[in-house]
Amino acid sequence: MRQAQTLNEAQLRRVLHYCRSRRHPIRDQTIILVSFYAGLRAKEIAALTVSDVFDDEGAVREQFILRAAQSKGGKTRTVYLSQRLRRSLNEYGDTIRLNDPARALFESQKGGHFSANTMCQLFLDIYKACGFKDASSHSGRRTYITRLANKGVGVRLLAELAGHSHISTTQRYIDVNAEQLAGAVELL
Repeated sequence: MRQAQTLNEAQLRRVLHYCRSRRHPIRDQTIILVSFYAGLRAKEIAALTVSDVFDDEGAVREQFILRAAQSKGGKTRTVYLSQRLRRSLNEYGDTIRLNDPARALFESQKGGHFSANTMCQLFLDIYKACGFKDASSHSGRRTYITRLANKGVGVRLLAELAGHSHISTTQRYIDVNAEQLAGAVELL
């Protein structure tokens, strides 16, 4: 099976720009950013509730626990949110009702949680409209892991952040390209 395409910064900007033209621009941009800056799977994004990300005062948490029922493999893990992602989530929070902690963080067209399949389809629709035929709901996750690896984060930490039990799984996510290879030999 072909791996999901990783996106560079210019491609991510193109995706976010396209999201601004959609029916739910802030929601869709925030979903993309959660994928790219928290490394969550589509299923995990779909399962998020308001109380996962926002505290009782409506402030964005610095981290939260992804419950076993929300994650792949039925394991809980801590999700850490960068300042950039927290700013985006804060802006998104201004557009939704935060008074119901059990409410879906990202509501589907029909209201309520997205299904995992519908969330995957949302990603595919956005990427296809942007001209990325090899991108999928896993592209943000692969990009997240690859970018952190390129910045020198060790594979053990990456596995923990990604919720992988085995570092060999995490290693398969790390994309390698000609630019990285050329830069690596310059370290000598």
